[in-house]
Amino acid sequence: MAFKKDSIVGTMIFTIILCLSCSFMITGTAEILKERKLAKKRDELKRNVLIAADVELAGQDFRQVFDASVTPILVELDTGKVDTSTNALDFDDRMAAINPETSMKPKKDTAKIKTRANVARVFKVFDEQGQLHAVVMPIYGKGLWSMIYGFVALKPDYNTIENVVFYEHGETPGIGDFIEDPEWTNKLKGKQLFDENGHVKFKIVKGGAKPGDLHGVDAVSGATMTGRGVQRAIEFWFGNEGFETFLQKLKASEV
Repeated sequence: MAFKKDSIVGTMIFTIILCLSCSFMITGTAEILKERKLAKKRDELKRNVLIAADVELAGQDFRQVFDASVTPILVELDTGKVDTSTNALDFDDRMAAINPETSMKPKKDTAKIKTRANVARVFKVFDEQGQLHAVVMPIYGKGLWSMIYGFVALKPDYNTIENVVFYEHGETPGIGDFIEDPEWTNKLKGKQLFDENGHVKFKIVKGGAKPGDLHGVDAVSGATMTGRGVQRAIEFWFGNEGFETFLQKLKASEV
């Protein structure tokens, strides 16, 4: 029997073929876009880590610099041990923080994050001689209007701040966004997080830090809550529910 394309059967077959073709095209496009999105996310991560570590990038491909000088690791926050079972570079820290199976509620939620992932992504940055230059750790906490995300890099004494970068927030433009201003973030360079007893001593000081203050940084007038959010985030993430145990193991050369 001759096939009639304008018959009911022919129309149905044409419709099915068209639907399948469109489905394959949409699926393929989605996969391509997904990979591009992941690549962009990796690039943003690599650039922010290098900026936090105060690595000179002028005239260089930051991807090559990152691949040559940075070692990403996953750290179990409660034990300070390194988790080698997961690819640290593609680890989804935000998803881990909201998944009940991979997160916990902090006992003292000073950063107002509600839940904290059981593991965190940390980056060891080495210089051209292969010596440790800095350890970059992620922090986040509630500001005035939004969650503030950033990286803090510590020098090899695991106390002195090498540099910081805040890469995502929704604070008030022109006021709370001072945390992006290098003129302010540069003031954090060289400050010490801990006192001689290992307690977090870092402070953002309203009215200005005193000359010679190893732990204090000037607050910004009109942005008290944003500054307080940054301080609380640092206090939490470098306290006993954050990176404290990991840093202790680093000092003891156990990881």
